[in-house]
Amino acid sequence: MAKTNPQLENSPISSRTFTRREMLKTAGVGGIGVLIGASGFGGLLSITENKASSSKPDNIIPFYGKHQSGITTKPQDHIYFAALDVTATDKTALIQLFKDWTKAAALMTEGKPVGELSSNGLLPPKDTGEAAGLSPSQLTITFGVGPSLFVKDGVDRFGLLGKQPKELVDLPKFPLDALEEEWSGGDLCIQACADDPQVVFHAVRNLIRIARGKAILRWAQPGFQRTKQADPKEKTPRNLFGFKDGTVNPDVNNEKVMNEQVWIQPGDGPNWLAGGSYLVVRRIQMFIEVWDRTHLKEQENTFGRYRDSGAPLGKNNEFDLPDFTQKDKNDEYVIPVDSHMRVAHGDGTQQILRRGYSYSNGMDGKTGNFDAGLLFICFQRKPSKQFIPIQQRLAKMDKLNEYISHRGSAIFACLPGTKPGGFIGETLFT
Repeated sequence: MAKTNPQLENSPISSRTFTRREMLKTAGVGGIGVLIGASGFGGLLSITENKASSSKPDNIIPFYGKHQSGITTKPQDHIYFAALDVTATDKTALIQLFKDWTKAAALMTEGKPVGELSSNGLLPPKDTGEAAGLSPSQLTITFGVGPSLFVKDGVDRFGLLGKQPKELVDLPKFPLDALEEEWSGGDLCIQACADDPQVVFHAVRNLIRIARGKAILRWAQPGFQRTKQADPKEKTPRNLFGFKDGTVNPDVNNEKVMNEQVWIQPGDGPNWLAGGSYLVVRRIQMFIEVWDRTHLKEQENTFGRYRDSGAPLGKNNEFDLPDFTQKDKNDEYVIPVDSHMRVAHGDGTQQILRRGYSYSNGMDGKTGNFDAGLLFICFQRKPSKQFIPIQQRLAKMDKLNEYISHRGSAIFACLPGTKPGGFIGETLFT
């Protein structure tokens, strides 16, 4: 029987493996060598622990599951969204990319590096390192595929054309769209969300690095909302116009509602996508300098809500139901007919799960004003029945259009979740 080290057996490290943070802390005290047994080989403790059993389980959101995380997950403080174009020309390489991404994403969401430390200092590290010592920060990584992955310029690129869902087509051009190529489209997408901006950038950076030779970055946009430290009660966040954004959303804890509104069901189309969801992203520039010169009453009439409370006009509380029939003493509707809330509501039959973030990209070189706005993201079961009719109404009637411009647009099918041992996209390729 092999000899054991009583000190090691009785220490806290004998019964568990190490996270990225813990390994670095140990290295700082006594060097990586303290983790290695007498043989120098089999004694190296694994650094792939499921951190759900650690002292801070709230920092981890499981990567594996029936659905991908980052959809009905409670919105984190930061996002990094990236769209990619596939450069690989054969399906085998594409499948390998998804396998590599799945492995890396599962590690990073647990706070671990994407690869083990190498003893060869002449090789580039497998992990870029900027998240070393940081907690997982509730990191979620969500993957999607765009229409152009299936067919591009009339070419069935990977033999997947027969599997393309009818709903997964480019969005129609809406009135007033001012879309720019540099902020639109993509064969694939990565949505990384976490409570730390460095953690989300690290996640996307490493996934892009892994994709090298198979896919290239098409466009990317970081975003933010108020942090949990700034607002411990986690009230509805405000957009850059100062109004609460996200008051009306379907209940993510209601499984029946989610199955009706968000999750693609068997029979909706190709069964490989059952359990997934359609993601629509719109990069909306907000003319904040113009807005800042607009009087408060006009701002509130534009949204159909009071800025301070978020309540519908004519009501007292944020979550009060609006009364679209109420009129004032001048026989005018209290909630104007062209207000954003009223137009978006329509007849109330269409719902989407909004999960947007503000963005600020410094100065717009063309105007000298801020390049800032909303990275609008929503999830739904059927875009043709949900986002598209809502946006068609907004594009025609919404008073908010005077203060915004849609600069970027894309649609993706977010793939179903997977189990340990499987990979994201497995249902598409089998």
